[in-house]
Amino acid sequence: MRPMMGGRNGQRARSSSIDGCRSTVAPVAYGGLVTEAAIFDGLNDEQREAVEAVRGPVCILAGAGSGKTTTITRRIANQVVTGAFAPSEILAVTFTDRAAGEMRSRLEKLGVEGVRASTFHSAALAQLRRLSQEEPAQILPSKAQALRQIGNTLPKPYRFRPAGDLATEIEWAKNRRIGTDIYPDGLRGHDPPIPADLMVRVYERYERGKRERNLIDFEDLLELTIQMFRNDLVARDRFIAKYKAFTVDEYQDVNLLQETVLQEWVAGRDDLCVVGDDYQSIYGFTGASPTYLLEMPLRFANTRIVRLETNYRSTSQVLDVANRLVPNLGGAEKRLHSARDEGPAVSLRPFSTASGETRALIERIRDLHSDGVAYEDMAILYRVNFRSEDYEELLSAEGIPYQVTDGAFLTRQAARQILARLRRSTATDVDDEVRRLADEAGYLVEIPDGLGDQEVTRQNDLARLVRLAQEFDDGTHTGTDFAQDLERRFGGDGGGRGVVLITFHRAKGLEWEAVFLPRLEEGEIPFKRSKTPAAIAEERRLFYVGITRAKTHLMLTWANDGRRKASRFVGELRVSKDRSVPMHAEVAAEEIEARIGLEVELRGGFSGAIDEIDGGGVYVEIKGGPLMRVAFGETVTAEGKTLALGPPSAADAEVLAALKEWRLERAKKDAVPAFVIFHDTTLQAIAETAPKTPEELAELPGIGPTKLERYGSEILALTNRS
Repeated sequence: MRPMMGGRNGQRARSSSIDGCRSTVAPVAYGGLVTEAAIFDGLNDEQREAVEAVRGPVCILAGAGSGKTTTITRRIANQVVTGAFAPSEILAVTFTDRAAGEMRSRLEKLGVEGVRASTFHSAALAQLRRLSQEEPAQILPSKAQALRQIGNTLPKPYRFRPAGDLATEIEWAKNRRIGTDIYPDGLRGHDPPIPADLMVRVYERYERGKRERNLIDFEDLLELTIQMFRNDLVARDRFIAKYKAFTVDEYQDVNLLQETVLQEWVAGRDDLCVVGDDYQSIYGFTGASPTYLLEMPLRFANTRIVRLETNYRSTSQVLDVANRLVPNLGGAEKRLHSARDEGPAVSLRPFSTASGETRALIERIRDLHSDGVAYEDMAILYRVNFRSEDYEELLSAEGIPYQVTDGAFLTRQAARQILARLRRSTATDVDDEVRRLADEAGYLVEIPDGLGDQEVTRQNDLARLVRLAQEFDDGTHTGTDFAQDLERRFGGDGGGRGVVLITFHRAKGLEWEAVFLPRLEEGEIPFKRSKTPAAIAEERRLFYVGITRAKTHLMLTWANDGRRKASRFVGELRVSKDRSVPMHAEVAAEEIEARIGLEVELRGGFSGAIDEIDGGGVYVEIKGGPLMRVAFGETVTAEGKTLALGPPSAADAEVLAALKEWRLERAKKDAVPAFVIFHDTTLQAIAETAPKTPEELAELPGIGPTKLERYGSEILALTNRS
């Protein structure tokens, strides 16, 4: 893979300056209607700085609700009006057709026409058709249909797995450029939806089937584009001559395959503007990584970094809650401040029972509706699809209209198939009938780890149907009666009207006047399958995305009823921005000093080792269970003592101070922001564990192969000296 180069290739005609930004091409005449006044109208200082930077490399760190689309379309317009580039020389890419269409629409309203704005895949297809010596093959309309046929040949325990999960896994592999030949070795801890030996057979049959039918999929489009540029120098040179400036939106969602295509497009030049927010990087399951966004200053010398931190969506009360997650989010620090008037306080409410939580949710929805908030401007967010049925039944029983974004319970695969059979059933042993149908559909009493998202939803839906049938069965009513009862209880979908029921993932990019985040509990968010530090970090970012969807009203709730425990992320919200507990205070004699790996016993009979430390407490990895939040000051037992848990010692603070001083000097030397070197959480982990060897250092979060090679010897010199 050819790396991006930091400098320019070749000489340009002359050099000039546009408001402090470099311009090294002769002005290009443009006859459009765009004016400088229209470009800068209504922009804040942060946005103006980004718009004025018409030459790359530019990295725009755009916080939630900060006017990202406005900023990048105005910047493109300014590239044209200043003469830096002609419209036809600019390629802008984003991730959805809708976003690309919005970009084109805004540019046209500014009077700029001729800019190519499209998705990665649309751009690649256009290039193959224009530049390749061969017409690209027909695109496979859907992986799912082909994979459904392959899946039906799997051994019985796996043949019911949704084709969508198999498709997601193949996309995960191809987005990482992991072919069938290296798939087993390329997993590296990743759990496929079926055993790896079966999954590689599915993958091989899928690829073979495409070849036999002369079809390609969307990932193939990008691979073919890469190969065209690397093997056909004429095509490569024609592209380089045509496109000279690039803008990439939602850059935190780029995967290796897309990044490789981008490298081929840029071809060592540096007129590249990337826009993204690492705090909203939530698509790791597709192969996406925020690393490309965060490490752009390492790949491009003199990258201009612009932060957009003025939020136009949410009140300061909502943003205060979101900002409390910042110390633990890592990456490029961004603290949002509101451009709106003050709003109502955010509601953070624990409940002793689940029923109390749902009653409060209904009461709040009714109160807001009485105050004039439309049902359609309220949303209930949840982590996984199958949770929608809880709120469907609840809202339907209360007569509150709702709409399900990801497919209502009765429209999903499990319920749809079983209902089709029940509607004709005259059997009165409903419990046995539904259990038999569920077993035929592959129902698992115990849901194992490693299932794909769609199969997790399907299994939970089957379990729900079995449970509902047990409750319904009285020996007199029929299967048809049960089907009608289900339609009455869950048939309240408003068809585009009513309270929005939506997953955290689907909610990204959307906003509502009122947002409800119920069930903020361990196992829900973070989801129980998320066990690695990287997975937990993505779950935290998902929680941040949920919070920042709210414009005015935000309600966060959870239950502590013995079976359910508040999410560790709730604990992080209780830490004030100034941190009521110092990060590295002296530990009083009556406290147990927290340190990574310390074995502790907690109230309730739980025990485990401290896995992570932040400013307000620790996370303990419970034996046989999830991470558990323990705040400083709570009583624990460790090393034969039962005392309050205290923060790490001052000795760690000295090492941390030395590490921060080194980071500052190294950042100046490399001409990059400090966060590009290491985030505070990584430095904290180094200070607490004091690694002595490269192997020990490599085990810590935030230390990848590149950073280990670049900074490892300097870090170890500091820790060994201490």
